Amino acid sequence: MKIQAQLVGPDLSRLTRLLQFADSTLPVGAFSFSQGLESAVQLQVVHDAATLKDYLTLVLRQAAYMDGVALLNACRAASRGEYERVVEADHALWIRRVGEEQQMMLARMGKKFAELAATIAPSPMLTRWLGDIRQGATPGCFPVAQAIILDGLGAHEAEAFTVHQYGLASMVLNAALRLMRIDHVTTQRLLFDAQSSTDDHYRAVRSLDLEEMSGFAPMFEIVVAHHTRTHLRLFMN
Repeated sequence: MKIQAQLVGPDLSRLTRLLQFADSTLPVGAFSFSQGLESAVQLQVVHDAATLKDYLTLVLRQAAYMDGVALLNACRAASRGEYERVVEADHALWIRRVGEEQQMMLARMGKKFAELAATIAPSPMLTRWLGDIRQGATPGCFPVAQAIILDGLGAHEAEAFTVHQYGLASMVLNAALRLMRIDHVTTQRLLFDAQSSTDDHYRAVRSLDLEEMSGFAPMFEIVVAHHTRTHLRLFMN
């Protein structure tokens, strides 16, 4: 019986599909955004591996208390079939993401992710969600799209949170390769180190309601605002 249990193991198909949707090469437009890193480099807030690590830590923490809270609440609503609560999470995140570029990132990536998933892993809730996005009934924020799609794949909310945090870290570090004198080995080390905070972030925000979302990160807001008015740039934010 023990040997048989070992042979059964985890659900490998589910795991590989989660890995697929966490892939940094997923065609949802992440390559177009830097999470403010472009302006952080221009302002010399980020100029080497150490300051890049600090900036990445800031971005992941800020996202945990904003995007992460919306994602977790949307995951629970999706698992209960409460579509109206999913839409509520979407709007709650949208109005708290200050700045046109930040909202553009959430909406563009969310819609592209939903369109991609609808072709390979459709579900009734996803179909309804995508229809509402196209009709302008909901903004379609990326973390909420992740919640709907990953819940449909049988992911636990903690796994969905992890996928989001990993994708965010990959986005920043892939941008760093195009903006800084830094090599792939260093960015992979930073990515590896960044994952150590995921469990702490999840435990810190998992009990928060939508009304408790917060994103106090003055330096992040400054570089995002700076990017809106800069004339020479590679990224949309």
